[in-house]
Amino acid sequence: MMNRIIIVHRWDGNPNDDWYPWLKKELERKNFEVSAPVMPNTSEPKIEKWTSHLKKIVGKLDEKTYFVGHSIGCQSIMRYLEKEDYEGKVGKIIFVAGWFNLDNLENEEVKKISKPWVETPINFDKVKQKISSLTVFLSDNEPHGFIEYNSRIFKNKLGAKVIIEKDKGHFTKDDGITEIEEVLKELV
Repeated sequence: MMNRIIIVHRWDGNPNDDWYPWLKKELERKNFEVSAPVMPNTSEPKIEKWTSHLKKIVGKLDEKTYFVGHSIGCQSIMRYLEKEDYEGKVGKIIFVAGWFNLDNLENEEVKKISKPWVETPINFDKVKQKISSLTVFLSDNEPHGFIEYNSRIFKNKLGAKVIIEKDKGHFTKDDGITEIEEVLKELV
């Protein structure tokens, strides 16, 4: 069975945004089975809806299941893995612009949507025991801040390798990011 990769997009995103189509194409070229689902109600993401949707998409977890998450997609993957009753480890996990806290949110509405994601604790031990390898890409000019804080939690709680890129913002098309070669290299 070939390795499969699930790409989980960002808040307010879809599988055709940013660098996802490029990554999907590159991975398929390298014989990965790639799934980039549309997550539910993407402009107002809710933990329960996103994790249960991910559970449906993933089906059976195994060491040939890889994950790539972007922004809130990283949160979804962690929260999904935390709840899964699976004893083994999954394949590689790559997080891009992952976060545990956010700054500079546009307005009160956005703050309200992000609140449960920021405040609902994650059982890191349950997540960590399923991780074989986690690499996190952050940017030194992340508009939502907390770079040191997020980096420290990824390293200390999940044993991640954290790579701080220069001038990539939140790694979106608006930041000029439509390809991320480093992510591809980490996966293959």
